[in-house]
Amino acid sequence: MIQFFYENVPESVSTEYTAWLEDIIISEGKKSGDINYIFCDDEYLLKVNQDYLQHDYYTDIITFDYVKGRTISGEIFVSLQRISDNASTLSKEYEEELRRVLAHGILHLCGYKDKTEVEETVMRSKEDFYLANYEH
Repeated sequence: MIQFFYENVPESVSTEYTAWLEDIIISEGKKSGDINYIFCDDEYLLKVNQDYLQHDYYTDIITFDYVKGRTISGEIFVSLQRISDNASTLSKEYEEELRRVLAHGILHLCGYKDKTEVEETVMRSKEDFYLANYEH
């Protein structure tokens, strides 16, 4: 089950995305377990990054993977502030950048990485595919 939670930000993400995210999971041959999106601001996510990953920089998403076999579970922390800034910088619509990041977290739980150039290319390709198949 996919659930949305909010820390230091107003509730603003449409739950209409859950069916699309579930479709990504099924398309990747996985089953949905407990997946929690925690939407927050930059400072909240920076603290998570510092406390749990020992990284001292802002990011748009951090995914904690609790996957067991084909059942994907995890916590996905998302900075709505960073998404807004990135959308502006990239000349993208906010909702499109939000969907990209939401899919990115699910794809991490499905086993995709993005540390190397090759991994990042595959991840972007998957994101683009699922974004193109998003139905409003």
